[in-house]
Amino acid sequence: MKSGLDHNLVSSAFSDATDRKIISDAVSREKELARITLASIGDAVLCTDASGKITYLNAVAEKMTGWCIDDARALPHNEVFTIVDGETHRPIVNNPIILAIKHNKIFRLPKNSMLVRRDGFECAIEDSAAPIHDLEGGIVGAVVVFHDTSAAVATERRLAHRAQHDFLTDLPNPVLLNDRISQAISLARRNEKEAAVLFLDLDHFKEVNDSLGHAVGDQLLQSVARRLKGSVRESDTVGRKGGDEFVVLLSEITNVDDAARSAEKICAAVVEMHLVSGHELRVTASIGISIYPRDGLDAADLLKSADQAMYQAKKSGRNQFSFSPRVVETDAAAIT
Repeated sequence: MKSGLDHNLVSSAFSDATDRKIISDAVSREKELARITLASIGDAVLCTDASGKITYLNAVAEKMTGWCIDDARALPHNEVFTIVDGETHRPIVNNPIILAIKHNKIFRLPKNSMLVRRDGFECAIEDSAAPIHDLEGGIVGAVVVFHDTSAAVATERRLAHRAQHDFLTDLPNPVLLNDRISQAISLARRNEKEAAVLFLDLDHFKEVNDSLGHAVGDQLLQSVARRLKGSVRESDTVGRKGGDEFVVLLSEITNVDDAARSAEKICAAVVEMHLVSGHELRVTASIGISIYPRDGLDAADLLKSADQAMYQAKKSGRNQFSFSPRVVETDAAAIT
Protein backbone atom coordinates (compact mmCIF):
# COMPACT_ATOMS: atom_id res chain seq x y z
CA MET A 1 0.00 0.00 0.00
CA LYS A 2 2.73 2.40 0.95
CA SER A 3 4.74 1.47 -2.11
CA GLY A 4 1.75 2.23 -4.36
CA LEU A 5 1.26 5.64 -2.72
CA ASP A 6 4.91 6.52 -3.20
CA HIS A 7 4.65 5.49 -6.84
CA ASN A 8 1.65 7.77 -7.34
CA LEU A 9 3.45 10.68 -5.68
CA VAL A 10 6.50 10.19 -7.86
CA SER A 11 4.35 9.97 -10.98
CA SER A 12 2.47 13.13 -10.01
CA ALA A 13 5.66 15.03 -9.27
CA PHE A 14 7.17 13.90 -12.54
CA SER A 15 4.06 14.99 -14.39
CA ASP A 16 4.11 18.40 -12.65
CA ALA A 17 7.77 18.86 -13.51
CA THR A 18 7.09 17.93 -17.12
CA ASP A 19 4.20 20.40 -17.31
CA ARG A 20 6.35 23.15 -15.80
CA LYS A 21 9.11 22.38 -18.31
CA ILE A 22 6.61 22.53 -21.17
CA ILE A 23 5.23 25.83 -19.88
CA SER A 24 8.70 27.24 -19.31
CA ASP A 25 9.80 26.24 -22.81
CA ALA A 26 6.67 27.78 -24.27
CA VAL A 27 7.24 31.02 -22.37
CA SER A 28 10.86 31.09 -23.50
CA ARG A 29 9.83 30.57 -27.10
CA GLU A 30 7.23 33.35 -26.81
CA LYS A 31 9.81 35.71 -25.31
CA GLU A 32 12.33 34.89 -28.00
CA LEU A 33 9.71 35.36 -30.70
CA ALA A 34 8.72 38.72 -29.18
CA ARG A 35 12.38 39.76 -28.96
CA ILE A 36 13.02 38.85 -32.59
CA THR A 37 9.84 40.61 -33.71
CA LEU A 38 10.61 43.81 -31.81
CA ALA A 39 14.20 43.79 -33.06
CA SER A 40 13.17 43.39 -36.69
CA ILE A 41 10.30 45.89 -37.07
CA GLY A 42 10.95 49.27 -38.65
CA ASP A 43 9.53 51.35 -35.79
CA ALA A 44 11.34 52.20 -32.60
CA VAL A 45 10.05 50.43 -29.48
CA LEU A 46 10.71 51.55 -25.91
CA CYS A 47 9.34 49.93 -22.75
CA THR A 48 9.20 51.14 -19.17
CA ASP A 49 8.14 49.71 -15.84
CA ALA A 50 5.22 51.10 -13.87
CA SER A 51 7.40 53.89 -12.44
CA GLY A 52 8.43 55.05 -15.91
CA LYS A 53 11.96 53.64 -15.85
CA ILE A 54 13.43 52.16 -19.02
CA THR A 55 13.30 48.36 -19.34
CA TYR A 56 13.75 47.82 -23.08
CA LEU A 57 14.87 49.51 -26.30
CA ASN A 58 14.94 47.81 -29.67
CA ALA A 59 17.71 48.55 -32.18
CA VAL A 60 15.74 51.32 -33.90
CA ALA A 61 14.99 53.00 -30.57
CA GLU A 62 18.67 52.80 -29.64
CA LYS A 63 19.63 54.51 -32.89
CA MET A 64 16.97 57.23 -32.64
CA THR A 65 17.55 58.06 -28.97
CA GLY A 66 21.32 57.59 -29.06
CA TRP A 67 21.12 55.31 -26.01
CA CYS A 68 22.04 51.62 -25.88
CA ILE A 69 19.87 49.47 -23.65
CA ASP A 70 22.74 48.70 -21.27
CA ASP A 71 23.19 52.41 -20.51
CA ALA A 72 19.49 53.26 -20.57
CA ARG A 73 18.08 50.43 -18.45
CA ALA A 74 16.53 51.68 -15.16
CA LEU A 75 16.93 55.34 -16.12
CA PRO A 76 13.88 57.66 -15.94
CA HIS A 77 12.10 57.66 -19.29
CA ASN A 78 12.54 61.42 -19.83
CA GLU A 79 16.32 61.09 -19.75
CA VAL A 80 16.25 58.67 -22.66
CA PHE A 81 13.03 59.61 -24.45
CA THR A 82 13.38 63.42 -24.40
CA ILE A 83 10.65 65.12 -26.38
CA VAL A 84 10.10 68.84 -27.03
CA ASP A 85 7.71 71.06 -28.94
CA GLY A 86 9.03 71.66 -32.46
CA GLU A 87 8.28 75.39 -32.38
CA THR A 88 9.07 76.44 -28.82
CA HIS A 89 11.64 73.69 -28.12
CA ARG A 90 10.21 73.44 -24.62
CA PRO A 91 9.78 70.00 -23.02
CA ILE A 92 6.37 68.44 -23.61
CA VAL A 93 4.70 68.27 -20.22
CA ASN A 94 2.06 65.63 -20.98
CA ASN A 95 4.38 62.76 -21.80
CA PRO A 96 2.33 59.89 -23.28
CA ILE A 97 4.23 57.29 -21.23
CA ILE A 98 3.05 58.74 -17.92
CA LEU A 99 -0.45 59.36 -19.28
CA ALA A 100 -0.76 55.77 -20.52
CA ILE A 101 0.28 54.38 -17.12
CA LYS A 102 -1.87 56.82 -15.16
CA HIS A 103 -5.06 56.54 -17.20
CA ASN A 104 -4.69 52.96 -18.48
CA LYS A 105 -5.25 53.78 -22.12
CA ILE A 106 -3.39 54.65 -25.31
CA PHE A 107 -2.08 58.19 -25.76
CA ARG A 108 -0.45 59.87 -28.76
CA LEU A 109 2.19 62.58 -28.84
CA PRO A 110 1.03 66.09 -29.76
CA LYS A 111 1.65 67.14 -33.35
CA ASN A 112 4.95 68.86 -34.11
CA SER A 113 6.79 66.85 -31.45
CA MET A 114 10.56 66.47 -31.67
CA LEU A 115 12.77 63.77 -30.19
CA VAL A 116 16.07 65.07 -28.81
CA ARG A 117 18.78 62.47 -29.33
CA ARG A 118 21.47 61.90 -26.71
CA ASP A 119 23.90 64.10 -28.70
CA GLY A 120 21.35 66.93 -29.03
CA PHE A 121 20.20 66.21 -32.60
CA GLU A 122 16.46 66.70 -33.06
CA CYS A 123 14.07 64.88 -35.37
CA ALA A 124 10.32 65.01 -35.85
CA ILE A 125 8.47 61.93 -34.58
CA GLU A 126 5.03 60.44 -34.25
CA ASP A 127 4.27 57.97 -31.51
CA SER A 128 1.73 56.28 -29.31
CA ALA A 129 2.13 54.91 -25.79
CA ALA A 130 0.07 52.06 -24.39
CA PRO A 131 -0.07 50.48 -20.93
CA ILE A 132 1.44 47.00 -20.39
CA HIS A 133 -0.68 44.60 -18.31
CA ASP A 134 0.19 41.44 -16.40
CA LEU A 135 -1.96 38.28 -16.52
CA GLU A 136 -4.25 39.66 -13.83
CA GLY A 137 -4.78 42.92 -15.73
CA GLY A 138 -2.59 45.08 -13.54
CA ILE A 139 -0.48 47.82 -15.12
CA VAL A 140 3.20 46.90 -15.03
CA GLY A 141 4.56 49.52 -17.42
CA ALA A 142 4.16 51.16 -20.80
CA VAL A 143 5.33 50.56 -24.35
CA VAL A 144 6.03 53.39 -26.79
CA VAL A 145 6.16 52.83 -30.54
CA PHE A 146 7.53 55.77 -32.54
CA HIS A 147 9.07 56.59 -35.91
CA ASP A 148 10.96 59.41 -37.62
CA THR A 149 8.69 61.73 -39.63
CA SER A 150 11.34 64.30 -40.57
CA ALA A 151 11.15 63.46 -44.28
CA ALA A 152 7.37 63.66 -44.31
CA VAL A 153 7.38 66.94 -42.37
CA ALA A 154 9.99 68.42 -44.72
CA THR A 155 7.93 67.38 -47.75
CA GLU A 156 4.77 68.86 -46.24
CA ARG A 157 6.52 72.15 -45.51
CA ARG A 158 8.04 72.22 -48.99
CA LEU A 159 4.64 71.68 -50.63
CA ALA A 160 3.06 74.34 -48.41
CA HIS A 161 5.85 76.75 -49.33
CA ARG A 162 5.38 76.08 -53.04
CA ALA A 163 1.65 76.68 -52.73
CA GLN A 164 2.26 80.14 -51.29
CA HIS A 165 5.38 81.32 -53.11
CA ASP A 166 6.26 82.27 -56.66
CA PHE A 167 8.24 79.55 -58.42
CA LEU A 168 10.68 81.99 -60.10
CA THR A 169 11.52 84.51 -57.39
CA ASP A 170 10.46 82.54 -54.28
CA LEU A 171 8.54 85.63 -53.18
CA PRO A 172 5.03 85.35 -51.70
CA ASN A 173 2.47 84.77 -54.45
CA PRO A 174 -0.96 86.47 -54.67
CA VAL A 175 -2.51 83.95 -52.26
CA LEU A 176 0.01 84.66 -49.50
CA LEU A 177 0.09 88.37 -50.37
CA ASN A 178 -3.65 88.72 -49.78
CA ASP A 179 -3.29 86.96 -46.45
CA ARG A 180 -0.38 89.19 -45.40
CA ILE A 181 -2.28 92.33 -46.39
CA SER A 182 -5.31 91.17 -44.41
CA GLN A 183 -3.11 90.55 -41.37
CA ALA A 184 -1.50 93.98 -41.76
CA ILE A 185 -4.93 95.59 -41.90
CA SER A 186 -5.96 93.88 -38.65
CA LEU A 187 -2.72 94.96 -36.98
CA ALA A 188 -3.02 98.55 -38.20
CA ARG A 189 -6.62 98.74 -37.02
CA ARG A 190 -5.71 97.41 -33.59
CA ASN A 191 -2.75 99.77 -33.18
CA GLU A 192 -4.50 102.74 -34.82
CA LYS A 193 -1.83 102.94 -37.52
CA GLU A 194 -1.81 102.98 -41.28
CA ALA A 195 -0.53 100.43 -43.80
CA ALA A 196 0.60 100.94 -47.37
CA VAL A 197 0.44 98.80 -50.49
CA LEU A 198 2.89 99.58 -53.29
CA PHE A 199 2.04 98.14 -56.70
CA LEU A 200 5.16 98.05 -58.88
CA ASP A 201 5.43 97.41 -62.63
CA LEU A 202 8.73 97.34 -64.55
CA ASP A 203 8.90 99.81 -67.44
CA HIS A 204 9.45 98.40 -70.93
CA PHE A 205 10.24 94.95 -69.56
CA LYS A 206 8.78 93.31 -72.66
CA GLU A 207 11.68 94.72 -74.66
CA VAL A 208 14.14 92.67 -72.59
CA ASN A 209 12.24 89.46 -73.29
CA ASP A 210 11.89 90.27 -76.98
CA SER A 211 15.54 91.22 -77.52
CA LEU A 212 17.42 88.91 -75.13
CA GLY A 213 14.98 86.07 -74.52
CA HIS A 214 12.84 84.90 -71.62
CA ALA A 215 15.74 83.23 -69.79
CA VAL A 216 17.49 86.60 -69.42
CA GLY A 217 14.17 88.22 -68.56
CA ASP A 218 13.59 85.69 -65.78
CA GLN A 219 17.05 86.36 -64.33
CA LEU A 220 16.34 90.08 -64.42
CA LEU A 221 13.11 89.49 -62.49
CA GLN A 222 15.07 87.53 -59.89
CA SER A 223 17.58 90.37 -59.60
CA VAL A 224 14.77 92.90 -59.16
CA ALA A 225 13.20 90.69 -56.49
CA ARG A 226 16.45 90.69 -54.52
CA ARG A 227 16.70 94.48 -54.80
CA LEU A 228 13.15 94.90 -53.54
CA LYS A 229 13.73 92.67 -50.53
CA GLY A 230 16.85 94.62 -49.70
CA SER A 231 14.96 97.92 -49.81
CA VAL A 232 12.35 97.25 -47.14
CA ARG A 233 12.18 96.29 -43.48
CA GLU A 234 12.08 92.72 -42.19
CA SER A 235 8.51 93.31 -41.08
CA ASP A 236 7.42 94.27 -44.62
CA THR A 237 6.45 91.88 -47.39
CA VAL A 238 7.62 91.78 -51.01
CA GLY A 239 5.57 89.60 -53.32
CA ARG A 240 5.19 88.90 -57.01
CA LYS A 241 1.77 89.54 -58.50
CA GLY A 242 2.69 87.95 -61.83
CA GLY A 243 4.68 88.80 -64.96
CA ASP A 244 6.76 91.90 -64.21
CA GLU A 245 4.41 93.12 -61.46
CA PHE A 246 5.41 93.15 -57.80
CA VAL A 247 3.66 94.21 -54.60
CA VAL A 248 5.31 95.67 -51.51
CA LEU A 249 3.36 95.73 -48.26
CA LEU A 250 4.48 98.21 -45.61
CA SER A 251 2.86 96.69 -42.55
CA GLU A 252 2.82 99.74 -40.29
CA ILE A 253 3.49 103.35 -41.23
CA THR A 254 3.04 106.57 -39.32
CA ASN A 255 1.96 108.65 -42.32
CA VAL A 256 2.06 108.75 -46.13
CA ASP A 257 5.58 110.20 -46.08
CA ASP A 258 6.85 106.79 -44.90
CA ALA A 259 5.37 105.19 -48.01
CA ALA A 260 6.83 107.90 -50.25
CA ARG A 261 10.32 107.38 -48.82
CA SER A 262 10.05 103.63 -49.36
CA ALA A 263 8.92 104.15 -52.96
CA GLU A 264 11.86 106.49 -53.63
CA LYS A 265 14.27 103.97 -52.16
CA ILE A 266 12.80 101.18 -54.28
CA CYS A 267 12.98 103.22 -57.50
CA ALA A 268 16.64 104.03 -56.80
CA ALA A 269 17.47 100.38 -56.07
CA VAL A 270 15.73 99.02 -59.17
CA VAL A 271 17.35 101.49 -61.61
CA GLU A 272 20.89 100.47 -60.60
CA MET A 273 22.70 98.36 -63.20
CA HIS A 274 21.74 94.65 -63.26
CA LEU A 275 24.43 92.21 -64.42
CA VAL A 276 22.54 89.34 -66.03
CA SER A 277 24.23 86.61 -68.11
CA GLY A 278 26.96 88.95 -69.24
CA HIS A 279 24.53 91.78 -70.02
CA GLU A 280 24.45 95.13 -68.25
CA LEU A 281 20.78 95.96 -67.99
CA ARG A 282 18.97 99.00 -66.65
CA VAL A 283 15.32 98.90 -65.84
CA THR A 284 12.99 101.38 -64.17
CA ALA A 285 9.81 100.93 -62.19
CA SER A 286 6.48 102.70 -61.95
CA ILE A 287 4.88 102.46 -58.51
CA GLY A 288 1.34 103.11 -57.35
CA ILE A 289 0.64 103.56 -53.63
CA SER A 290 -2.57 103.00 -51.68
CA ILE A 291 -3.02 103.62 -47.96
CA TYR A 292 -5.19 101.82 -45.44
CA PRO A 293 -7.80 102.91 -44.42
CA ARG A 294 -8.17 105.79 -46.88
CA ASP A 295 -8.07 103.68 -50.04
CA GLY A 296 -9.89 100.62 -48.84
CA LEU A 297 -10.68 98.42 -45.90
CA ASP A 298 -9.62 95.09 -47.40
CA ALA A 299 -6.83 93.62 -49.51
CA ALA A 300 -8.78 93.67 -52.79
CA ASP A 301 -9.60 97.39 -52.56
CA LEU A 302 -6.05 98.36 -51.57
CA LEU A 303 -4.54 96.38 -54.45
CA LYS A 304 -7.04 97.87 -56.91
CA SER A 305 -6.29 101.42 -55.75
CA ALA A 306 -2.53 100.86 -55.91
CA ASP A 307 -2.84 99.34 -59.39
CA GLN A 308 -4.75 102.39 -60.62
CA ALA A 309 -2.16 104.71 -59.08
CA MET A 310 0.61 102.75 -60.80
CA TYR A 311 -0.94 103.44 -64.22
CA GLN A 312 -1.04 107.11 -63.32
CA ALA A 313 2.71 106.95 -62.59
CA LYS A 314 3.29 105.43 -66.04
CA LYS A 315 1.22 108.15 -67.71
CA SER A 316 3.25 110.77 -65.87
CA GLY A 317 6.54 109.59 -67.38
CA ARG A 318 7.46 106.27 -65.63
CA ASN A 319 10.33 105.68 -63.21
CA GLN A 320 8.35 107.35 -60.43
CA PHE A 321 5.59 106.73 -57.93
CA SER A 322 2.07 108.05 -57.59
CA PHE A 323 -0.44 107.98 -54.76
CA SER A 324 -4.00 106.93 -55.37
CA PRO A 325 -6.40 109.85 -56.03
CA ARG A 326 -8.05 109.34 -52.65
CA VAL A 327 -4.77 109.92 -50.80
CA VAL A 328 -4.05 113.02 -52.88
CA GLU A 329 -7.56 114.38 -52.29
CA THR A 330 -7.37 113.67 -48.55
CA ASP A 331 -4.03 115.45 -48.22
CA ALA A 332 -5.26 118.42 -50.29
CA ALA A 333 -8.36 118.72 -48.11
CA ALA A 334 -6.19 118.66 -44.99
CA ILE A 335 -4.02 121.48 -46.37
CA THR A 336 -7.05 123.53 -47.36
